[in-house]
Amino acid sequence: MTPALASSAFDALRVDAVPDQETLRRTYELPTDMAVRKQMTELTEQTRRLIGCSSLVFVASMDAEGNCDVSPRGGPAGFVAVLDSRTVAIPDATGNKRLDTLQNVIATGRAGLLFVIPGRTTTLRVNGRACVSTRPDLLSQLTAVGKPPASALVLGIEEVYPHCPKSLLRSGAWKPDQWLPADAQPTSAEVTLTQLRMPELTIADIEQAEADSLKYRYE
Repeated sequence: MTPALASSAFDALRVDAVPDQETLRRTYELPTDMAVRKQMTELTEQTRRLIGCSSLVFVASMDAEGNCDVSPRGGPAGFVAVLDSRTVAIPDATGNKRLDTLQNVIATGRAGLLFVIPGRTTTLRVNGRACVSTRPDLLSQLTAVGKPPASALVLGIEEVYPHCPKSLLRSGAWKPDQWLPADAQPTSAEVTLTQLRMPELTIADIEQAEADSLKYRYE
């Protein structure tokens, strides 16, 4: 089965994996001075504007045992609020209610963000301390996703780093002529049905559940 093969491949590759940071560094040239200098500890007017243009942000977190997670958050451009030069707040719009990210943040007090602007190749990495807030005066400001959220992820900025556009250029992410045809991948419903392992469900059941979830996404 695929999970067993994946585990076996990892175990085999781990045997002679890079053992330490010093060995890793010898594999690469040193970063340029510009690559080091452009890291900052607070937002500039330009990086504020980037966040204001972003409609998609990926949130990285981990639990107390070090188990990692990356989860997307989306909304209209500017849905992430810049509270000051060292603080941003992300409204928690209705989702699957697993609360993986929020529970991780409560456990460790840390998170990392990657802001993406559809159609553009600039991305912005923002890392730092994090907490979950339910303060009404904050939530009342975060209505871009339809209504005040139940909570907000608040990040106290320690690192701001604008990435170069190479990864998005290489991926062709915003070039429709390079996209795979729709039938080249399983649909969302097909993936979910397999993950659920519930023989009584059908593709039609999952498609209806997904449609209902989108229809009532703000409830």
